[in-house]
Formats: sequence, structure tokens, C-alpha cells
Amino acid sequence: MSKVTIDDVADLAGVSIKTVSRVVNREPNVREATRLKVEEAVARLNYRPNLSARNLASHRSHLIVLLYDDPSVYETPSSGYIIRLQQGTLRACRTADYELLIHPCNYRDRKVKSNLTGLIERTRPDGIVIAAPLSNMPQVIKPIAATNTPYVRLSPGTRSSGEFSVGTNDREIAAEMTRYLASLGHERIAYISGHTKHKAVANRLKGYRDGLEQSGLPYAETLVAAGDNSIGSGAACAEALLEDANPPTAIFAANDDMAAGVIRVANRLGIDIPGQLSVAGFDDSSLASQIYPSLTTVRQPLPEMAERAAHALIGSSENGASRNGTDVVPSELKVRESTGRVPN
Repeated sequence: MSKVTIDDVADLAGVSIKTVSRVVNREPNVREATRLKVEEAVARLNYRPNLSARNLASHRSHLIVLLYDDPSVYETPSSGYIIRLQQGTLRACRTADYELLIHPCNYRDRKVKSNLTGLIERTRPDGIVIAAPLSNMPQVIKPIAATNTPYVRLSPGTRSSGEFSVGTNDREIAAEMTRYLASLGHERIAYISGHTKHKAVANRLKGYRDGLEQSGLPYAETLVAAGDNSIGSGAACAEALLEDANPPTAIFAANDDMAAGVIRVANRLGIDIPGQLSVAGFDDSSLASQIYPSLTTVRQPLPEMAERAAHALIGSSENGASRNGTDVVPSELKVRESTGRVPN
């Protein structure tokens, strides 16, 4: 069977080849009735446009890049974070017939600026989705901005009206989790903070303090330990917190990996969860529902955030109108087995 061509689509739809090209390339100023006829013909013939020809005709690459922190530099990399970002970005790309390039970026590399510039020169993407913590690092943002390539930052930690970003309500939801633990009767609620490079994660510490204040509980430096987002750091912080003469009855960690480290230490010390100690995390990674007991956590809407970012870049590429401000996608509490009422 011969390959279906654009001429076949034009003949079936009763329009010109140019009109088919405009519909396939999602160009404006095409009558809705005409667009529907062409799309019906494309579906009936199972027509697949030549990508290179389409890109030349539209002067666009139809390519979105997802830029994320290189997981290979971590002792225990979290693949779930990247997969969830990829799921959302792919949904947006498939809807618009765009391709997705996922690219790990080591911001610690001295050649990071030239590496990013080279990536953009080779691929000429229509836009870049920049995941945290890269989204708040000048050594990553500046070389991308210098090429005039559109980008959207995910969870940059600060909200700007001069560019478009997508984030979540880290501070507010962390306060809600702290209030939830307080509502179970816990008065000594410890907190394990995350990597200092993550500005959005720093907002979770502010939320923890807000939640304590809203619950009428004092803030104590001795109940706060500094982690780095890894399971190992969560375990080390838990050991220090639980060795105290007056240990906490609840520990809230800034991500699920560190919360898993807390559960590991509690199991080793024979501390029952949640009978003697409640543990909560943040992210709702796949780990949260796989460990025992299953982890009470905050579901961060990473797929939805990435999807909105990609849609904004695709829309900007196709209609030339860029967006400003911050789109906030709210997180939500996921209560599971690892939290319970304060022990007597």
C-alpha cells in the first residue's frame, strides 16, 4: 500500500494543499468547518506529516525540552520525580504533535553554560521546561535567556510578574500538614529541612513554622534538623532527633526520601510507627505508598505542573503571545498509615 501524501488529504477534504498544511501546522485564520474537514480526512487516511517538512514550513522545531537536575550525581537518585515530570510534559506534547527531549543537567559542572548553549544550538527547541532546583539557579537560567529561547520555570521558590512560572503552594500546604499533626495531639513536632539549593523546599520550612504558630505551639531550633533530600540524611537527622532526652512524637520531613530514612531508623530502634512516632513526608513519590507503614505525605502535582508549563510554551510558539506571572497548582494532603494520635 502506497504512503498517504498531503495531496491525498487535500483531495479527500476538497481543499488546497496549502490549507492542509496550515491545519496540520495549527496556524490561525482557518475556518472551523474547514479545519474539521481536514482533520477528519487526516484521521480517515491515517496521514502522518513529514516532520522535517512541517518544521521547515512553520519555521518551528515542534520540540520541547525538559531540563532537570542530573540524577547520576546523587547517591540514591529519585527516578519518580523525573518520571512524573515527564508524564505531564508528554501529555501536552502529544496533544499538540510536539516532540519531547528530556535532558539531565549537572549545574555543578563548570561548563554548564556552554553545554546549555550547545544544546539549544543543536536542537533549536520551541521552549524549555526547567525543573527545580535548576529553575532558581542563575548559571542555568542566564545562558538560556541569552539565546532568547522561551522557558518556563517549575517551582522557582519566588513568584515573578516579569516571566511565566508554574509552582505549588509549598508554604501553605506545609502549614496544613503541621496543623494536621498538631490536631492529633502532637506538641513536639520535629522538622527535617531539605537541600538549601531548593528555594521551594525552603518555603516548606516557613510553612512548618506557620503551622506551629497557627496551632499555638512554640518553635524550637532543637526540633529542626538539616537534611539534603536524601534517605541517608533523613536517617542521620532522625537519629539525632530521637536521641534527645525529650524526643519528638512526630517528624515531618521536607520530602519522602528523608521521611523514609526516618522510618528506617525508627524500625531499627524498635520505635513503633505510628504508635510511638508519627512520620510525614512531602511529594507523594512512588516510595510513599510502597514502604511500610505507608507514608502520610503531601501530593505535589508534578505532572499537572509540567503539563501546564509545556502547554504555555506550545501556545507561545504557535500564537506568539507569551504569558506572565505564576500559575499555582495546589498540593493536597495524603493521609496514610504512618501518622496517628499522640501516644499517652
